[in-house]
Amino acid sequence: MLHGIDVSSHQSTFDADGLAFVFIKATEGRSYINPKQASQASRARKAGCVVGFYHFLWPGNISAQARYFVEKCASQKHDLLAVDWETTGSGTRASNAEKDRFIREVKKLRPTHRVMLYCNRNFWLNHDTTSYAGDGLWIADYVTAGKPRIKAKWRIHQYTDRPLDKDVANFSSKSALQAWADPSRAALTADEETEDVTDVHTAEDVEDVEDVEDVEKA
Repeated sequence: MLHGIDVSSHQSTFDADGLAFVFIKATEGRSYINPKQASQASRARKAGCVVGFYHFLWPGNISAQARYFVEKCASQKHDLLAVDWETTGSGTRASNAEKDRFIREVKKLRPTHRVMLYCNRNFWLNHDTTSYAGDGLWIADYVTAGKPRIKAKWRIHQYTDRPLDKDVANFSSKSALQAWADPSRAALTADEETEDVTDVHTAEDVEDVEDVEDVEKA
């Protein structure tokens, strides 16, 4: 497992020593740009980290949001891109279809980048109906690092938000993560390959966890 963090404009500075990757909030909706993203990305790159950027998705205007994201984020070749699918500050959320469309639009606009879905366990189990996560699932579930309570294949697990968002990535080495981040590389080892998830979620998608009240019932 590789360790990383994800940051937003709230983190003016951060320590990247010992980290393999850093995700940075770039945009939200069609009106917000993180003013610190370029300096945050520079700090992560200087530390040798794989860099990713994410867009906080709002409902509606999906194609425009996708264009806004790729045009305004400070990404470089083969940086990871992700969509943050959760409840907005106004209590709304993009639909499952809108989430899927956004990922496909970004993949079309940036074909040399991996495009991922970030969501929490509740959204994955209760709002997602297609299991479409683009090139990889980044799941938030605040439990033991690397053990989110789902059976679906995942690439990154955000396991805490204290004192900042911390993650682990399911790769054997930083070089494996770097190789996966480059979709143009035709020959990946079996450990580096990603599989498409096509099954619709059921109660069986939840691993057995003792003494956890919100475990799904069969």
